Amino acid sequence: MEHNSTFPIKQNELDMLRDEATSYIKSVQWEQGQRAKNRDKDAADESILLYLSRAKGNGGSEVTSVSKTILELKKRLLPESIAIPVLLNQTLYTIQEGLTLGIWIKDSYYDASGLSSLAENRSALDNAGKREYESKMQTATAFMLFATAYKILHDLQNIASDDLSVMKNKFAGIPEVSLMTPLKGISCALFYYDKYLGHPEIIKSDKDVADFTVVFFEALIDEIQLRKSSLEYTETITDRTYKLENSEFAVSGWDNVFQGAAKSVEFNKIQFEQIVGNRDAKHFARRLTERMLSYDFEAKKNPFQELGGFMPVFMGYGIPGTGKSMLIAAIATRLKEHCDHLDIPFLFHPMPDTLISTFQGGSAEKMVEWMKPLQDPSRLIFAPIDDAENNLQERTAQGVSAGVKEVIGVFLRYTEGAYAVNYGNSSIGLFTNLPEMLDKAVISRVQGRFKIDGARTEHDFLDQDHLWWRKFDDTMPDFVNMQGPENYAYLQDQGLAKNMGEILKLSDKPTEERVLAAYDKVEHSFDTNQHLFYANLYKEIQKIFPFFSSRDVRNIQSAISLRLTDFDLEEDWFENPDIYFKKDYETKFNMLRELMRANMKGLDFAEIRRQEVVRYLDNVATIADTDFKRKVDARINQMNIEQEARDQFGKLD
Repeated sequence: MEHNSTFPIKQNELDMLRDEATSYIKSVQWEQGQRAKNRDKDAADESILLYLSRAKGNGGSEVTSVSKTILELKKRLLPESIAIPVLLNQTLYTIQEGLTLGIWIKDSYYDASGLSSLAENRSALDNAGKREYESKMQTATAFMLFATAYKILHDLQNIASDDLSVMKNKFAGIPEVSLMTPLKGISCALFYYDKYLGHPEIIKSDKDVADFTVVFFEALIDEIQLRKSSLEYTETITDRTYKLENSEFAVSGWDNVFQGAAKSVEFNKIQFEQIVGNRDAKHFARRLTERMLSYDFEAKKNPFQELGGFMPVFMGYGIPGTGKSMLIAAIATRLKEHCDHLDIPFLFHPMPDTLISTFQGGSAEKMVEWMKPLQDPSRLIFAPIDDAENNLQERTAQGVSAGVKEVIGVFLRYTEGAYAVNYGNSSIGLFTNLPEMLDKAVISRVQGRFKIDGARTEHDFLDQDHLWWRKFDDTMPDFVNMQGPENYAYLQDQGLAKNMGEILKLSDKPTEERVLAAYDKVEHSFDTNQHLFYANLYKEIQKIFPFFSSRDVRNIQSAISLRLTDFDLEEDWFENPDIYFKKDYETKFNMLRELMRANMKGLDFAEIRRQEVVRYLDNVATIADTDFKRKVDARINQMNIEQEARDQFGKLD
């Protein structure tokens, strides 16, 4: 699905269509189909469905008027007021604007698909021509309704309630959708929309009108998505993007940014201090949150991107039970708390477990739906993928499903390439116990990586136990009658590190044998503060690991850039957002550049470069090795089982 070209939707062209849209709101005529009339009378939601099906008891078509119903609602909800309340007005206006845009989209499809000329010569069409005419008519109607609903959802997203579950429970679905002609499509949709609005159970307040409108038009989009596979002549829909002049709004094929994505997922609140060990991971997480918070909503970019300290994709890896899920929750908690304090919209957007579909193409579609919201520049987005090896495992491995391959294809397309939009407001985190099982191309997209290794020191284990037994202390103070350590205050080591150097304690040489051998070999000819040292080291590494590429070198470069921006934002910036966070982009950028300069004075570039190269190459080797070692172990295990089975079988004779 390549969206190659972008076409503008001009405001003055919309102005010419607004009267037509208004006329539909004033009155449409619709005759219900037999199926909609005879809806199952025993259904649980019968009151509403029956009400809808009996909208006109004696057959024949009926005229409905949305604008009239809204006026009646106003009388019912606010009998005293003279003006139409704001929310009713806004909703009515939104529907008018949605219809206007839908009509424009339909006209555009008529011209692009050749439907206009078919319609002009309709009387002279042969059978094939008539079939094409009818088929394109249905596609035009579907696309028009989709664009209308999409625009309505876009305009109401900040007006409607965050939680629509109550309204969704009242809603019994749309009894029928007509795609015969654009006029019938609009008439049918507005007919049912109007019937629902008139039902006393559905609307109890003016807020309900906005909420119901969102629920109804979301359902309309779902209905069209279900039918889109049977539509023909859609290439002039999927190959382009229509962008509304002076607005963020765009229609890009059948893509729906709002699908299931608009709402943050609930998570348990966890502070970094409650996580034992994992210094590297906690430090990384803290830097990530500070960087995301620096995003500028006006300029739609992040000063850290320019300074080279932002990671759109990162990876945390470690053995099971070291706190991956806790870490995800802690990052989300920290971001949410700061966002609430700074009044910034935040989306916690974990990848759902149910992404891989058994249907051909289904997984790709779900993955696009999941990745689409990451391109929304209007909020900060943290998108963790827990147990990433399940959905992003090595594509060449035996038995990998088609679904996994589809998901990886979409992931790669959206993280680099024509689709990859990165404003510096969203970050995807891969969390895994088995990094060696991840697809190589996926791993190469990772720009920041850290170990999640849990408790490591005497103090870590002391603290882990302390977090557990202090709960008894709260209920029965003298119950835990054991002696504490003399020179250590509990949780003292669990605070955050000042910078990466403090954690690495100057890692000296590679620990992995083959990397060490290559390192030593190159060190004979060059000094580590010579550029040629690295050029030759990379060449040697490539001989050992053929998959090591320029992408890896870029990742090493971004790891070094991260170290150069490895400084704390000033405390008072958080306490008083006006000092930094609320400033314009240029000011923020210059403030950060000053901090960076001050930070760089204490650093040795050659040493940092050496540390990061050693760290990265060790990592590459570990991942490559573990995979091989696992396969060998599995094979040995299998042979042992077979041998044991033979021995036992021999004893039976």
